[in-house]
Amino acid sequence: MGAGSKRPINTVVGWVTRQPPKVRACLCVVVSIAALVFLGLVVHNHDNLFVAAEAAHAVGISVLIYKLVKERTCAGASFLAFLFWLLGLLSFLAYSMGYLVSIFWAFCVYVEAVSVLPQLRLMQNTQIVEPFTAHYVFVLGVARFLSCAHWVLKVVDTRGGLLTAMGHGLWPPMVLIAEIVQTFILADFCYYYVKSVFGGQLVLRLPSGVV
Repeated sequence: MGAGSKRPINTVVGWVTRQPPKVRACLCVVVSIAALVFLGLVVHNHDNLFVAAEAAHAVGISVLIYKLVKERTCAGASFLAFLFWLLGLLSFLAYSMGYLVSIFWAFCVYVEAVSVLPQLRLMQNTQIVEPFTAHYVFVLGVARFLSCAHWVLKVVDTRGGLLTAMGHGLWPPMVLIAEIVQTFILADFCYYYVKSVFGGQLVLRLPSGVV
C-alpha cells in the first residue's frame, strides 16, 4: 500500500527532474501560485498563516537545538546564517524605538531575506546534507512560504490598503519583494528535499549548481 502510493509521486518527481531548469522554475511558480490560492480559500483568518510561519520557524530552531544536544556538534549548520537571523531578530525587537522603527524593520526584512544564503552556500560546497540540517532548512523554507503567503493575502484582503498603511515610496513593495526572494531562494532546496524523502534517502545529496 505504502509502496504503491509512492509510485505516482516518484513518477512525477522523476518527470520534473528531467525537465530543463527554466521549466522547473516555471513549474515552481505555478505550484506556488496554486498553493497560495489554496491557502487563501482554506484559511479564513490569514493572520493564522503568520502564526503558522513563526511556529514552523520555532520547530526548525528546535531541530538545531536537538542536534546540538544529541550529537554535541553543529557541523553542517552555518554560523553566519544564525548570525544574520539573530541580527534580524534584534532589529525586530527594536520595534519600540519610535522614529527608528522603519529603519530597523527594513533592516530586519532585508537581512532575513538573505540570512539563509551562507547555509545554502555551505551545503552547496559539501553537496551532502545530513538529516538534521536538511530538516531545519526545509522547515525554514515552509516558514518562509507561509510568511510570504500571509503578506500577499493581506495585501489582497485590504485591496492594497496595507501597502499604504506601511508607508510610501519603495518601502512597501520592497517588503513583498524581500519575502518572495526568501521563498524562491529556498524553493530549489525544498524540491530536492522532497525528492530525497520520497526516494527513501536519509542523507540528502545536492547536485552541483543548486542555489
